[in-house]
Amino acid sequence: MSTHRQIITGVEEGSIAEELQLEPGDELLSINGQEIEDILDYHFLSEDEYLEILIRKADGEEWLLEVEKDADEALGLVFEESLMDSYRRCRNNCIFCFIDQMPEGMRPSLYFKDDDSRLSFLQGNYVTLTNMDDADLDRIIRYNLSPINISFQAMNPALRCRMLNNRFAGDVFEKAAKLTGAGIQVNGQIVLCKGVNDGSELDYSLKKLEELGDNLVSVSVVPVGLTDWRQNLPPLSPFDSEDCRKVVSQIEKWQAHFRTVFGRNLVYASDEWYLAGGLPLPEDEAYDGYVQLENGVGMVRLLDEETKEALRCRKGDDRKGRVTIATGRLAALALTSLAEQITEKYPGLSVRVIPIENRFFGSRITVAGLITGRDLTGQLQGKDLGDRVLISSCMLKADEDIFLDDMTLSETEELLNTPLYAVDSEGEAFVNAVIGDFTDYNRSRRQTYEQTGDSSCWKA
Repeated sequence: MSTHRQIITGVEEGSIAEELQLEPGDELLSINGQEIEDILDYHFLSEDEYLEILIRKADGEEWLLEVEKDADEALGLVFEESLMDSYRRCRNNCIFCFIDQMPEGMRPSLYFKDDDSRLSFLQGNYVTLTNMDDADLDRIIRYNLSPINISFQAMNPALRCRMLNNRFAGDVFEKAAKLTGAGIQVNGQIVLCKGVNDGSELDYSLKKLEELGDNLVSVSVVPVGLTDWRQNLPPLSPFDSEDCRKVVSQIEKWQAHFRTVFGRNLVYASDEWYLAGGLPLPEDEAYDGYVQLENGVGMVRLLDEETKEALRCRKGDDRKGRVTIATGRLAALALTSLAEQITEKYPGLSVRVIPIENRFFGSRITVAGLITGRDLTGQLQGKDLGDRVLISSCMLKADEDIFLDDMTLSETEELLNTPLYAVDSEGEAFVNAVIGDFTDYNRSRRQTYEQTGDSSCWKA
């Protein structure tokens, strides 16, 4: 049970809580006789149509309030912490952990390692299950917290213990089987490390995962990220282009097998394998609805499909302008192709894609989401950038206009002396930004590697 007291910090205007005369400083003690451990208890208990809510007022007086409401009607209470509890810290010391490969001096929230099943359900974070016991699993089943995202890494118990540096990490299959057997859907992830869990070990992992059945929705395979700050950690080698092609070939063989078993590909290679291997991306239907989009699986293909669709409905015109797109080295070629599709309909536009080398983390990091403001300004200053510079919104913190190195969007824009726009990854937004239509400009971004405290989808 949580040791946190559930102190109310705000009451939404026009809400049930306001009607009940609840105030900041009041304490929520229980709902329908059950103490509130965290946001999960609060959310699911408050969904009932009839509630008995026990409140302790600031003067110590206790109120037992009876509430009748619609099932989907929120109470309107706000609490200081988004989880109504402390975040659960990771107990592992994974050989591939990106946080352990970051330089010193960055903002503290970037160094916090969470391994919290509640964030898996709320924000899509991946969890290892190593800090969960039977009671935690039973609560997931009781509340039907589905889907849950699990970092499998390896299904060989001894190997998983070594990779996570946790002697209790080898029972992941049993825990996952308990969840899937109870109807909880699972998305999985395997961070592939060269010479560690690839090759025959990847074959074993996928064969074992097949036993979880239909409630295993998807498994993504992503390459380990290696920075220049990897110190006092086991040596790991990067995958070269030939390695990438071999991994894709191996995954495609398993996809063919899983299509006969489940009617879907089930396992998916992230975009990096194709781009770094010089391979064409799979077609739209190969992603089975893009179930692992947030994990970098199919993002480039979906952007291509959405860009084509956005352009299909447009006649084009003779507008003129010069646009610079700054992105990671991995996506530069794909964005160049997309820009050419746009300029076919808008021939007066000139679009230049500039790949940014990641000097902050190291040149082996090639994704756009880890580009810093310092690298942007250092490599773009002094260039003729045209009318505006476009970057991916994933370069910025989820709830604030700052880069990983704490440079702000406005500071970067001022140094470049050119309007700078952080653009959502949807095709319509991309086309609008390139052609200069910012009527509905909106930045929607999400970074799972940094804790934001945002659980707005669970306002209750």
